[in-house]
Amino acid sequence: MVLSNLFTFGMGVGIEIRDTDLDITVARVRPNGAEVTAHSAITRFRERKAADWGSEYAAFLKQHGVSHLTAAVTLPRREVVVRSLAMPGIAAKDLPGAIEFQLDGLHPFGDADVASAWTRVGAPGGGGLLLGVVLRSVVEKYTELFSEAGVAVSSFTFPASAIHGAVRLFQPPPAGFLACRASDTGEIEIYGESPAKPVFFAEFDLPLERAVALAAAELRLPAETESLPMERILPVPRANPAENGLSRNALSYAAALTCACPRLAATANLLPEGRRSSHSRAMLVPAAALSTLALALAVVWFASAAFEQRRYLKTLEGEIAKVEPQARKSGSLDREIEKTAGRIRAIREFRDQVRKDLTALDELSRILPASSFASSVELSRDAALITGDSDSAAPLLEVLDASPEFRNSEFASVTRVANTDVFRIRTLREGARK
Repeated sequence: MVLSNLFTFGMGVGIEIRDTDLDITVARVRPNGAEVTAHSAITRFRERKAADWGSEYAAFLKQHGVSHLTAAVTLPRREVVVRSLAMPGIAAKDLPGAIEFQLDGLHPFGDADVASAWTRVGAPGGGGLLLGVVLRSVVEKYTELFSEAGVAVSSFTFPASAIHGAVRLFQPPPAGFLACRASDTGEIEIYGESPAKPVFFAEFDLPLERAVALAAAELRLPAETESLPMERILPVPRANPAENGLSRNALSYAAALTCACPRLAATANLLPEGRRSSHSRAMLVPAAALSTLALALAVVWFASAAFEQRRYLKTLEGEIAKVEPQARKSGSLDREIEKTAGRIRAIREFRDQVRKDLTALDELSRILPASSFASSVELSRDAALITGDSDSAAPLLEVLDASPEFRNSEFASVTRVANTDVFRIRTLREGARK
């Protein structure tokens, strides 16, 4: 048992939003393992009044003595755009701004209002991030729906983030693996990790063998890599109700684990902070103890140093008054310099962008094999979206990544039509950073 396991205490509710149903799992976490204490499903929730199925949910929690618990909810995969980012060397306080700066190029929603959330992935210090982007109207729709039903929600996350957090609750996962399950719609859901790509999650409307081959190519794993059942990569529950099949309900179980130990199994939370509920009474104990200690220290400090502090403040105010005029003048000059520098940068970027785009198109026409045809190429400053067809699309990712102009290529979609792969590939542009 690793040292961090000594702090794995908690209970949580996980809810997976499916096409027509809500899958619900209640999990208890202790240092010696996890348990599934209850499982249920609310059918046809979209067709029913929220108050009706909300009463059914409340009765389920009351029956199992967990009415105080809040829920972690996984939004449907098709409603969330998921991206893996690499931002090494950026301080934690600067990450939100850095992500916001390039957010418009990371989703297909255009000018629509979006919500985003991220969590760290990959090796510590490597700068890997898992980002989820969703239309804000979708978040508001589910927020109002669960609020109307009386369901207390602590987080809205997405499948890749929930699984990533849950598999690390007790011990690190293998360096590279693939896991899959069949969704209710018949598609193949695949989650994977590798040194080349910290997190991968996608749905394939393809045979299992074909889907696994494409996922292995995306993760740069050997072609012979075998896929595991999705439930095999999650902590094996020490107890599980007989009616709960983890092979089908793996996502709600993963969400319940992250809800039980949110600090040890961190996820990207798309729910606005002001709308999040909290259930952990034990979490208030350390905060209360620290607050009491801080208050006692503050009283002692003020009682012993009040006179010195007043004298220090008076001296400090005098010094501030002396340099304030110069500081105001310096601040004005700094703002003017910053504006001028910004104009210069904008002019240079405008001048260089056309050259970079032409270089990228020339490189693309050079490296694509004769058996592949690109019917359209959409270029942005940092990325390219290539649409076309090929006898075999899987090798194209390595071809693109081998070029000095492109990196982190991934399939947006692949469809096999008449012995031809019709593909859409999203790739980042190295040339955009030169």
